[in-house]
Amino acid sequence: MKVKVLSIAILCVIATSANAEETKLPSMIVGADFRPNIALKTPVSLTSINSETIESRGAQHVEDVLNLAPNVNVSSGASRGQYFQIRGIGERSEFKAPLNPSVGLYIDGIDLSRSGGAATLFDIEQVEILRGPQGTLYGANALAGLINLQSKQPTEELAIHVETGIANHNTHNVGVAVGGALIENVLLGRMSVYSYQSDGYMDNSFLGRNTQDKDEITARGHLKWLVNNDLTLDLNLLHIDIDNGYDAFTFDNTRNSVADQPGKDAQKTDAFALKSDWRANDKIQIQSTVTYSQSDLEYSYDDDWSNANQFDPDDFPYSGFDQYLRDRENYSFEGRILSNENGKIFNNSTAWTVGFYHANQKQDLNRNYFDNDTPDVFPFSNAYDTLNTSIFGQLNSDLSEKLMLISGLRIENWQAEYSDSNSLDIEKDEVLYGGKLGLQYQIEPTHMLFTTLSRGYKAGGINDDPRLTSNERSFDSEYSWTIEAGIKSAWLEGDLITNITTFYTLRKDAQLKTSLAVPKVLGPGTDFIDYFVNAEKVTNIGVEADLDWFINNQWRVLASVGLLDAVLDDYENPELLADGITLSGRRIAHAPAYQFSLGGEYYVTNNWTFRANVEGKDEFYFSNSHNSKSNSYVLVNSSLDYAKGNWKVSVWGRNLLDKDYDTRGFFFGIDPSADYAPKSYTQKGDPRVVGVNLTWDY
Repeated sequence: MKVKVLSIAILCVIATSANAEETKLPSMIVGADFRPNIALKTPVSLTSINSETIESRGAQHVEDVLNLAPNVNVSSGASRGQYFQIRGIGERSEFKAPLNPSVGLYIDGIDLSRSGGAATLFDIEQVEILRGPQGTLYGANALAGLINLQSKQPTEELAIHVETGIANHNTHNVGVAVGGALIENVLLGRMSVYSYQSDGYMDNSFLGRNTQDKDEITARGHLKWLVNNDLTLDLNLLHIDIDNGYDAFTFDNTRNSVADQPGKDAQKTDAFALKSDWRANDKIQIQSTVTYSQSDLEYSYDDDWSNANQFDPDDFPYSGFDQYLRDRENYSFEGRILSNENGKIFNNSTAWTVGFYHANQKQDLNRNYFDNDTPDVFPFSNAYDTLNTSIFGQLNSDLSEKLMLISGLRIENWQAEYSDSNSLDIEKDEVLYGGKLGLQYQIEPTHMLFTTLSRGYKAGGINDDPRLTSNERSFDSEYSWTIEAGIKSAWLEGDLITNITTFYTLRKDAQLKTSLAVPKVLGPGTDFIDYFVNAEKVTNIGVEADLDWFINNQWRVLASVGLLDAVLDDYENPELLADGITLSGRRIAHAPAYQFSLGGEYYVTNNWTFRANVEGKDEFYFSNSHNSKSNSYVLVNSSLDYAKGNWKVSVWGRNLLDKDYDTRGFFFGIDPSADYAPKSYTQKGDPRVVGVNLTWDY
């Protein structure tokens, strides 16, 4: 295995690439810190994915591009992958108990970390993936890192983008985006509407139809008011309407379901962010952001995966359907004061930022469990209300012309109230803190070294199942210490960009999700008690590297590799030990030892562009409560574009070799002679998908 991983790493480093025009690689602007900066001078391990890459892959959701980022994984268990892991840290599902995410998801400044289905990609300019704790900037939501989506900005010039496409599995999409000046030099606007529909990849032979279909509508709006030379106001609006089917698991681990009650994965979200940026004078700048979001979500599934005709009622009288209805409402306010060019302190050597953040997140859950067509056999409801208030600050101190010291601190008061229909009532009130201390050394304009020591944190939470003991009903906050060192470089007069980062993370009281298999209360079968525990110590060690190289006017190569050793050092579950499952010294769930992407672009003529890439990852455990694993896999993707004038036609394909791979898995069973034999049951990733897109831009 080590030889295989090393071979991939070497291949990624020595591969070649190129470009169509005699321009240098673009300077990608990222929002990875309090002040926007180019990626080459941002001391963070990050991956930026632009709109051109999104369109060339026919990508509809952020799950379609995450394989391009090293040490990033995704868990399905829904119509789309909605739960993200960075460097082996992150949640994999949410059922009854409320979720505090380890990986943040922000869309135009709106926190949607608990609602990953909202990460659709039409009219998105850039996806930024920040690896490692981002506690100073984002607090408890970014213990592992952050996924940040930025929509396209309005401009003074009229801009129109029209897109339509078709693909196999009866897939079709259509969208339009229009932007420009509403009042010249004063008010700019942009709006977009997009519809995506597909039969999906699951055939239900019992019902005679597709039952993992997708029906998604995304609408975005952006108004930018240039009040004067010193003040800008931005209003971002977001509407998401997702009505997807969910029917992913089968007895034989194929895409042929026999369920008689397929479920849904639905989400309706309305949200806005109002931002202000005021240059008060040449010493200070004042920024503020107010956000609000409201989401209604349904997650449901056929609990027995079967139908009434499949079994003799005397042998198998059980039929179940599980439904989770959530209502989420989030408010937030953030205010920052930043120094301008004449506002530096300590003998004009130190730029500074101070800020205040306040957020209220509310979630109400109604869980309905139907058995043998009897309504609400186990009705359950809970309410989860969190209130967090933070103060934060950062200093960027020039120790010399080339050396900068970066020091940041965030202190957060986290309050949580939980109550449910089982008469459980818990309140938490704790003070959390995190930050970073780093050095950034600019060797020369094209080479930058950095090292950072950062402390991330994540609030504790609730385990709501009444079958757990009193000691298991809640779990503690988690802290992590991460030390990183990296170098970012531009070579060959800017034609070659390379980045490499090494990291070591020590997680204290690491929050690990595990589960216990217990007999169902009604009928045969297995039920699961999902709950979180605190492991005393988990270590995550790894490397992330990427390159982007224009060899000449026709060839370009892009490559990345992530190596990860994420090990559970000291934790054993006595009930799992009784089943022969040892956890200490084992890799944690959804933490593959390697990931890679290797691709190229060939500019045939000024009109024709051919792209291809291979991407893959090592096997990984599905859970910390059993030994089932995914298989390692490699996917092949490609596209061919023809552009002339305002028009572009793209023929694209993902997973061209139709590789079978798994994105979520469980282990359970009743009887080796029954359909529910004790074994692994998995949800498949997307099969081969091929399509054609037509776009027109003005």
